[in-house]
Amino acid sequence: MGFIWMAIVGLAVGALAKYILPGKDPGGILVTMLIGIGGTYLGFFLRGIIMNHDAEFSVVSPRDWLFSLGGAILILVIWKKLIAPMFAKADSNQ
Repeated sequence: MGFIWMAIVGLAVGALAKYILPGKDPGGILVTMLIGIGGTYLGFFLRGIIMNHDAEFSVVSPRDWLFSLGGAILILVIWKKLIAPMFAKADSNQ
């Protein structure tokens, strides 16, 4: 998948993940895009393990979008539980 498509899909998947798991998150559009891109990679890694095949991302495949969204939600949960509290502690110390 090209970098432009990866950024577009990453932004869409990251925004969907933040919509599904609302709350205060540090970071703006760039963090949302990185969560989506990371979720896409994580989703495809898990898809390769679960389905035992290695195929390229298809923009029109609902299954690929669901794996990407699942990966992004997993990264967002980890972000909220581990990373975000560190930022909150740093802000409260100042």
